[in-house]
Amino acid sequence: MALGTNIRTWFDGRWHDGDPAVMRAADHGAWLGSSVFDGARYARGVAPDLLAHCERVNRSARALTLEPTMRADAMEALIREGLAPYPAAEAVYIRPMYWAVDAGHGAISPGGTTAFCISLEAVPLAPEDATTTLTTTRFRRPTLECAVVNAKAGCLYPNNARMIREATAKGFGNALVADAAGNVAESATSNVFIAKGNVVLTPVPNGTFLAGITRARHIDLLRGDGVEVVETTLSFDDVRAADEVFLTGNMSKITPVTAFDDVTYPSGPMAGRARRLYWDWALSG
Repeated sequence: MALGTNIRTWFDGRWHDGDPAVMRAADHGAWLGSSVFDGARYARGVAPDLLAHCERVNRSARALTLEPTMRADAMEALIREGLAPYPAAEAVYIRPMYWAVDAGHGAISPGGTTAFCISLEAVPLAPEDATTTLTTTRFRRPTLECAVVNAKAGCLYPNNARMIREATAKGFGNALVADAAGNVAESATSNVFIAKGNVVLTPVPNGTFLAGITRARHIDLLRGDGVEVVETTLSFDDVRAADEVFLTGNMSKITPVTAFDDVTYPSGPMAGRARRLYWDWALSG
């Protein structure tokens, strides 16, 4: 079932209206999970950091030993062509994807043929007053030695789904996830920030989670506005002691957290500041 509506798909050299079948049952990506994707956003008439997302999907492909078939700049131009029919008021989720078609050594590794498509789906942005709650999960982020954590790979997401199912079964909206050492990595879906006084802190990238493009943009914008932002090792007790907690990701940009288990937080000023800075930047160019 599609995530959104008003879908357009680029595959096999042209744009299609709707959601055509693009993967075959015998494709390596279908039965062995050799797929990567990226998620960009078109909203309010702009597509912030679109080229960076196109560059990352190519890096993700290489990390999964797939050979990208399209330059990032050509991919960006193709996506902008596909976005042209959408009204400026419509929010669109942009998803370029690669997957392996044939099998390589021992049938386990990907072969030499890589397929590519782009999926555009109208998916509304979350309301600006939307919030979430967090709880712990028994599942952890893997390390590079046991998973392709340096890629935005489809095969990583079943672990995220387990985290989300556990959190929602406990009555929470998302899970705050530990890395292999037991320190805070991110949520099941997004990077995490805390504010303590006038300082913003976020887990330092340590190879167990994807430090997002939107995360980096928020760090740069906050620092440019005079906020001290520190990438460091954070414990769960650091999160409990925070004045404010918020998540960042490309789907919703900023999501304030109002509770972590039995600790509650306000939907605070730093998240609002980060949101304003982001959209002022995005709409300025």
